[in-house]
Amino acid sequence: MGGIGAERDVSIQSGTCVAEALGAAGYDVVTSDVRPDRLDILEDSSVDVFFPALHGEFGEDGKLQQILEDKGLVYAGSGPVASDLAFDKMAAKKAFVQAGVLTPAAVRFNCETDLAEESACGGFAGKCVVKPIRQGSSVGVSIVSDVREAVETARRTAEEFGDCMIEEFIAGRELTVGILCDKALPIIEIRTKAGFYDYHAKYVDEETQFLFDTVAEPALVRQVQSTAMNCFVALGCRDFARVDFILGGDNRAYVLEVNTIPGFTTHSLLPKAAAKAGLSMADLCVRIVEAAIASAGKGR
Repeated sequence: MGGIGAERDVSIQSGTCVAEALGAAGYDVVTSDVRPDRLDILEDSSVDVFFPALHGEFGEDGKLQQILEDKGLVYAGSGPVASDLAFDKMAAKKAFVQAGVLTPAAVRFNCETDLAEESACGGFAGKCVVKPIRQGSSVGVSIVSDVREAVETARRTAEEFGDCMIEEFIAGRELTVGILCDKALPIIEIRTKAGFYDYHAKYVDEETQFLFDTVAEPALVRQVQSTAMNCFVALGCRDFARVDFILGGDNRAYVLEVNTIPGFTTHSLLPKAAAKAGLSMADLCVRIVEAAIASAGKGR
């Protein structure tokens, strides 16, 4: 847990929760606050399985997973290629489109972009979403009202975070689907006081609502869950993930992204979905560890 990214504090919360859950399940657990230059824990031969709970840079981008692969270590979650693909929002969008999954249109933007506003925004009209291409937890995400504001915001975002994207805004309901061991968990609808599930709403605001059974039509439930699995497979993910959607007014689900290491905090959505499916936090973490061991046995 820990790491070097903007989500370091959340990662420490997630790692602590995972450690407590596995300890309650009877596992011997050791925690480690890791960095690229502080990986001594990987030399500990007493560790049977590594459980990465690092969000963002050097956790979710495939770099740590590549080191684990190179050392031949058993670890939970997606491999380096799938992790990197999911972490790059533009690359993931391309994979979604190839898989026939709906996703909001977007264009890449960086500090060298010097185009007319209309071209820079891909011809989008009205509201747009500006977001860093390689960040998580809604870090650096802005909803803007028009093309001019989108370009100005994208320039600031690119200066702070590197390449970003300007994405078509889809009005609708925010949904998320957890994936555990190749099965979709119950759908959660997220409703926030601010109308946008930003970092504050995710980890601070106690008024954020996480609702089950608000998607009433069985056929639509199956469609959204099936689409989540299609995204999971399209990126080559393993063991667990979380897929975020906007359900448009036309009842079509647009995928936003796949989180290969979603949060495991008390506010986090994967544990909430697992609980709805009858799994405690300990059950969830144990299943993930068992999946990692089983995958390793198959030559993952």
